[in-house]
Amino acid sequence: MTETASSLARFAVVMPVYEDQEAASRLMKNLRREYGDAVTVVAVDDGSVRHPIDAGTLDEAGIRGVVIKLRRNVGHQRAIAIGLNYVADQMPDCPCTIVMDSDGEDTPESIRELVVPLQSPDVDVVVAARKSRVETWRFKAFYVVYKALFQLLSGRRISFGNFMALKPFAIKRVAAMQELWMHIAACMLTSKLRLQTTLIDRGPRYAGKSKMNFVGLALHGFRALMVFAEDVLVRVGIACSLVAVLTVAGSLVAVGLKLAGFATPGWFSVALGILLLVFLQTGALTLMTLMLTGVVRSGSSNPIDYRAYVDEVLHAGKRG
Repeated sequence: MTETASSLARFAVVMPVYEDQEAASRLMKNLRREYGDAVTVVAVDDGSVRHPIDAGTLDEAGIRGVVIKLRRNVGHQRAIAIGLNYVADQMPDCPCTIVMDSDGEDTPESIRELVVPLQSPDVDVVVAARKSRVETWRFKAFYVVYKALFQLLSGRRISFGNFMALKPFAIKRVAAMQELWMHIAACMLTSKLRLQTTLIDRGPRYAGKSKMNFVGLALHGFRALMVFAEDVLVRVGIACSLVAVLTVAGSLVAVGLKLAGFATPGWFSVALGILLLVFLQTGALTLMTLMLTGVVRSGSSNPIDYRAYVDEVLHAGKRG
């Protein structure tokens, strides 16, 4: 066994698992080999049916921790939210919590790099941005477009995913945020916590295939925008208002050209009709945007009880 992560005496690892028992089991064994008794695993089984994990999976890997069995499949973002809420509720004194996927693409070895900036008193959360990706060109192209649209619509940059390290204060803060249940990375951006980005290589998958498809990726991106719904709606409203002003200006120009005798037969009516339709559509969209902004502002902020999703919590001890 090698040295533990950057002088941390102990830390917890929250990982969502869905029909991925083989890869998760290998990851747990590698965590045990790298960090020994310093690591405690909080594995959230997201309603797996064919290949579920249980306490025996952790015992076989020789690692301490719990398996949180959910009543139903809720998706990996909510599964992570449940795991973080469990840590905040049951492990409040844990000095560091790592969030990572269970497929091996977030490598155990890179935890050492991830936690180094966390030693600073001016850093609450360390997030991993990828130096390299083992992905198809289609995924890479989609990711570039997604980041550009996210910045355009929300005014913020997003360059990281689920792989991150959090201090106890950060865990307590995000556990009380509803945004955590929509999109983990976007929640970190809106949490006002002090974030530090670290470049880390992404590893290959240990086993099996990813359950995420294009539709799932698109929904994942839209959920990130939902966290900043107010900002997005205001930006869309401003853009619609700008288009409306331009259509009015264009209509005035068309009327001026008609009165000056520069309009060809039929041109004026067609141009004015198109501009009028554009104006009416943008006006309606602006009104809808303002209404949605009011709905978002008046939305409930009651915290979600993670225990409502939990079927049972299985505790595992280290063998031998």
